[in-house]
Formats: sequence, C-alpha cells, structure tokens
Amino acid sequence: MNKINILGIVGSLRKDSYNAFALKAAQELLPDGVTLEIVNLHGIPVFNQDDEMAPPAAVLEFKQKIIAADAILFATPEYNYSLPGGLKNAIDWGTRPYGQSAWQGKTAAIMGVSIGNFGTARAQYDLRKILVALDMPVVVQPEVMIGNAAERFDQNGVLTDERSRNLIKKLLSALVQLEKSARRAKGD
Repeated sequence: MNKINILGIVGSLRKDSYNAFALKAAQELLPDGVTLEIVNLHGIPVFNQDDEMAPPAAVLEFKQKIIAADAILFATPEYNYSLPGGLKNAIDWGTRPYGQSAWQGKTAAIMGVSIGNFGTARAQYDLRKILVALDMPVVVQPEVMIGNAAERFDQNGVLTDERSRNLIKKLLSALVQLEKSARRAKGD
C-alpha cells in the first residue's frame, strides 16, 4: 500500500489549544508509512452562500488540503455541549458549492480534549452525526476523550498521560486500517 497522508484538523482557535497539543502527540505516535499534517482554522471566514462560487483564499487552501489528504483526524474541544462553531463553519465550507464536497468518502477519526471531566463526548457525538451525513466512514473504537486536560499535559503542551497516548496510538492504527479497507474496496 502507498503512504497514507492524514490531515489533522484542530477544532479550536486558541493559540495554546489542548487539541492542537493532542495532534502534535499524534504526530509522534504514527504507524510506519503514515504522515500527519496539522491544520488550524485561522482565517476561514463565516460561511456565506453568496461567496461559495468564489470562496476566499483561506477556504480554497483548506479545501485543497482536504482533497490532498487520504484521511482526516479531527481534534475537537466541546463548547456548550457541542462542537465549536468555527469547526462546523469550516466543515460547511468544505462541502460547497453543492455537489463539490471535499469530504465525501474520506475516512475519518475523532478525538478531543477538554478541561472538564467528560472529555468532549457530546461534541464528538454531534461531529459523528455530521460526518455520517457527509458520507465519511468514521472509526468507531477506540473513543479518545481526554478530560481534565491540565492534568494530562505538561506546561509545554506535551501529552504526558500514558493512557491517553496509548488511546491515540490505537485510534491512529484503527484509522489506518479503515483507510486501507476503503482502498481495497475501491480497488486501489
């Protein structure tokens, strides 16, 4: 099989986002033959259907990264019992114009980090529903919901919690297996 390129999408706009730190940890835990490029959502404007036929440069660049990726790894915080508006907005841009979704058929996995106890369970549930609507096969297990983030990362943003690191490693392996299965199904 050819190399697998994963696009890691940071669902938070925070400069020192725990979810960005989790994606950096994922870069250290990749299986052989796999790359992970991390992208943030800075500069992507609020979706306006009036602009979908001539999207801003930040949107075009974001869509090109999605198209170039084999698989997607979302790292999302939880805001008010759901996913952040910025992440939903970027997902919407990636589907437009109608009939030209960059997401369709991309294999995906979800993880999330929160300062609270629940570790993004509700945000991941909502994101999973969206990905089903976009025809994206999604890893079901393991679920990576890292709660109490301040106890899991050091002051430099390094994920020090071994249980969380092992779950991320298993999630990456499951995403790679899902992508390989999708390739076999397509005859690649």
